[in-house]
Amino acid sequence: MMAPDIGIDLGTASILVYIKGRGVVLKEPSVVAFDRDTNKIMAIGEDARAMLGRTPGNIVAVRPLRQGVISDYTVTEKMLKYFIQKALGKKSFRKPRVSVCVPSGVTEVEKKAVEDAAYQAGAREVMIIEEPIAAAIGAGIDIARPCGNMIVDIGGGTSDIAVISLGGTVVSTSIKIAGDDFDEAIVRYMRKKHNLLIGERTAEDIKVKIGTCFPLPENDTLEVRGRNLVTGLPKTVTVTSEETEEALRETTLQIVEAVHSVLEKTPPELAADVADRGIVLTGGGALLRGLEDLISSKTGINTMTAEEPMTAVAIGTGKFVEFMGGKRDE
Repeated sequence: MMAPDIGIDLGTASILVYIKGRGVVLKEPSVVAFDRDTNKIMAIGEDARAMLGRTPGNIVAVRPLRQGVISDYTVTEKMLKYFIQKALGKKSFRKPRVSVCVPSGVTEVEKKAVEDAAYQAGAREVMIIEEPIAAAIGAGIDIARPCGNMIVDIGGGTSDIAVISLGGTVVSTSIKIAGDDFDEAIVRYMRKKHNLLIGERTAEDIKVKIGTCFPLPENDTLEVRGRNLVTGLPKTVTVTSEETEEALRETTLQIVEAVHSVLEKTPPELAADVADRGIVLTGGGALLRGLEDLISSKTGINTMTAEEPMTAVAIGTGKFVEFMGGKRDE
């Protein structure tokens, strides 16, 4: 039995695994919990995420990928192995062909680390693909055609912005500002404005439920619990979506500036294509409300979000294997 081709979106916040013919079979947070005393891994993925910020001293929940780059090699390798085996199930004896997606700004050394980790985790053949290209394929753009498409992929740790034509990246930039920074901005704002200390998970809740980066016609509110920094006791505060817009303003504008700088470096013919076809947003960060409006209002170019922004990169990574595999088999 042939082992299926697998595409892995190795993200800072979550890992998605795509299997040819079955779609995205696995989506879990890229978190690993291990016991410091014995150095054993306790939990990976969803189970480990539940432990973030809630562990006793000897157990640490870590994210082995920081800003899209492997910061802890051995843990990443074990995590990859776990996800590949979990996605394939126990039946498979043959080693799969694996394509892994990395942010466009990574160095050769970092690429090599990802490749080695995938081989160690049991791949027969490994292909490394750049995130914007995977995102474009996943968003349903025909990347082989000679016309310019602009992709803004906002993940957990990095945002990749690229203009793609003829199957390659013409101009691109990768900035280390993305979903995690949205969360941090909310944490800072709550501390400054409400004297309230909240954790990463609560900040993410606020972002998902009422977060916006463009003024909304009506205000949403959410009750938020945290620790009052003055009294040291738990406290509940009502937060409005207007406040999240203020909290996220600086961070989201940095993404807009990066889009602007890529447009400035784009050759005129391709820039005309982009103005014509619009900008496509992918990645989990693209789900932040108001982002399309913000980018449109600052660039004057129509901006839309891909149909499944969260899974676009994983699907694109998997399809890339088919795209390349098809060429290889000819």
